[in-house]
Amino acid sequence: MAWEKLVLLVVLSYFLGAIPFGYLVGRYWKGVDVRQRGSGNIGATNVLRVLGPGPALIVLAGDVGKGALSVYLGQGAAGSVGAAACGIAAAVGGAWSVFLRFGGGKGMGVGSGIVIASMPVVALVLAPIWGILVALTRYVSLGSVVISALAPLAAYILGMPGEYVLLVAAVGGIALIKHSSNIKRLIAGEERKLGEPAD
Repeated sequence: MAWEKLVLLVVLSYFLGAIPFGYLVGRYWKGVDVRQRGSGNIGATNVLRVLGPGPALIVLAGDVGKGALSVYLGQGAAGSVGAAACGIAAAVGGAWSVFLRFGGGKGMGVGSGIVIASMPVVALVLAPIWGILVALTRYVSLGSVVISALAPLAAYILGMPGEYVLLVAAVGGIALIKHSSNIKRLIAGEERKLGEPAD
């Protein structure tokens, strides 16, 4: 496969990842800029808080879908190396979108799609951990931070290819960077819980 084609797919994956579904659904369906409400994030959790479950499900599906599609594009062109390269590009696009002046989400929706498409067994291990933590604490961010940190270890233990371990380390690292403010609020006991209304 020509490297030129892979480079083009990596660039395409960045732009796929950069599609800001949370902003688009809020702005053009509900007339609300979700960046100005709740936590200010464009992800499904804040959309749920600000706009309700219907818009949140659409945003989640869009974010997961763009991550998965990027992996499939790369995988079809260059196997696991292509999947890893395109997955990382999509995660970067989701976190630092050219369409939002390099603002973006916190990486969990697109990251979930990337992991589901590339390593479904890892997703099956991490999803219950996330669910249990959120159910017990009602902190979505806590579940997200924990599985982002555990993902590379899970991929390694489960025998995933090295490029996939690198992929999930990059995706998890981006999510941890984007959750830095949440981590500070969790430590201070000031983080908003799931179900609490938007400001």
